[in-house]
Amino acid sequence: QVQPVESGGGLVQAGGSLRLSCAVSGRTFNSYGMGWFRQAPGKEREFVAAITWTGGSTNYADSVKGRFTISRDNAKNTVYLQMNSLKPEDTAVYYCAAAKKYIPTMKLADYDYWGQGTQVTVSS
Repeated sequence: QVQPVESGGGLVQAGGSLRLSCAVSGRTFNSYGMGWFRQAPGKEREFVAAITWTGGSTNYADSVKGRFTISRDNAKNTVYLQMNSLKPEDTAVYYCAAAKKYIPTMKLADYDYWGQGTQVTVSS
């Protein structure tokens, strides 16, 4: 079993950057694909980015492509989300999740383990 714990959220002005981290407990971290999702108030949780267990393949939502970068360090059991050129519409609670999949899946239902989330607020 794995347990993701997110950190790095906060308040930033539009155009700024943040880096989210997700530390994952458990010895099998490097056998899980990892994903980032977000949920804004009154909206459904949506896919942001995903990465395979090797880090060799990634996938992004169209809304963040070119601005966000997902990466992982298997030696540190950590996955990252570098967010640049932030916009007010990026404001949401960001969640990290783990999936026993060999592809960087966008499907929320594919993810077995979820963190508690970290708030990101982008002011205009």
